[in-house]
Amino acid sequence: MQYQANTPDDYISQLPGDRKGPVEKLRQVIRKNLPTGFEETISYGMIGYVVPHARYPDGYHCDPQLPLPFINLASQKNYIAVYHNGMYADPELQQWFVEAYKGLGLGKPDMGKSCIRFKKPEKIPYDLIGQLCGKMQMDDWIELYEQAIKK
Repeated sequence: MQYQANTPDDYISQLPGDRKGPVEKLRQVIRKNLPTGFEETISYGMIGYVVPHARYPDGYHCDPQLPLPFINLASQKNYIAVYHNGMYADPELQQWFVEAYKGLGLGKPDMGKSCIRFKKPEKIPYDLIGQLCGKMQMDDWIELYEQAIKK
């Protein structure tokens, strides 16, 4: 689902009641654990954490007017999603996440290429998401992006 929001607070204010708490908590976890330099914004109609143009003037290859995305947080129709582009570009990071998730006794995570879907907000592993957010520095993401994605 896309919300017409100009700020992350505006985005969260539009969510259904049962989604506000979990999305706000995920936002807090991401902000607490994300390495320095990433900027919080609205990106693709979601809460986004991006590499600002001041740090990476080339922007996103699909649309250089947009800053380079790293993580997005969204409330979709049937789930809450965390999109981590670093996992899309780094199979070892994705494997670490999958194994760590299974180690929590939650089974196999419901995932796409960069998307982690949480259909039951009460089962969101906030600490694990925090660990994931801290695993990649901005310079590492830029380098990986240029090697793996921006070919």
